[in-house]
Amino acid sequence: MSEISNKVAQYLLQIKAVELRPQNPFTWVSGIQSPIYCDNRKILSHPKVRNYVVESFTKLVDNQYPHIEGVAGVATAGIAHAALIAWRQNLPMIYVRSKAKEHGMQNLIEGVVEKGQKVVVVEDLISTGKSTLAAVNALREKEIDVLGAVAIFTYSFEETAKRFEDADCPFQTLSNYDILVNEALKHNYISETDFETIKEWRINPKKWKV
Repeated sequence: MSEISNKVAQYLLQIKAVELRPQNPFTWVSGIQSPIYCDNRKILSHPKVRNYVVESFTKLVDNQYPHIEGVAGVATAGIAHAALIAWRQNLPMIYVRSKAKEHGMQNLIEGVVEKGQKVVVVEDLISTGKSTLAAVNALREKEIDVLGAVAIFTYSFEETAKRFEDADCPFQTLSNYDILVNEALKHNYISETDFETIKEWRINPKKWKV
């Protein structure tokens, strides 16, 4: 996976799906000041990168979840990637809304899925992990067997790893924060000074300031 992780990180930087701005940080919805912002939706607009991500997901799922029977995307950003994986693997696909519809069938889970069916949850990004685990819990409440979760990228927060461990839900990502920052330095997207600043943010993002 190391070769894939490095290549995915390079692609994310090249297409600006991940941007690094340590001197002019982004503000997340939570209010956290961040030198990094990730928008993996941009992958869908770049066929070469999109195909590489799908192929990499396929290898990951084959290696980690050989008994998979279906793919579950997390709305909204995980839906497209889940659909591509399901198509490549010739598997059923469903997706989980952030909340149930207020009209019609009032579905929270869209698509056809059976009790006991073994599925893998697909996200584009794992940050705090809360939205992913909400989807996992929704599926488990319907007695669906969630084997684990996969995503393109994670910030690798310790509290996130703890949440998944507590939920008994393994997760794997194609690339992660440490690999991407190292690739950014290696390919001159950031300076040595920026590198140190960005590394400090990950230690305590809630208190980090420029």
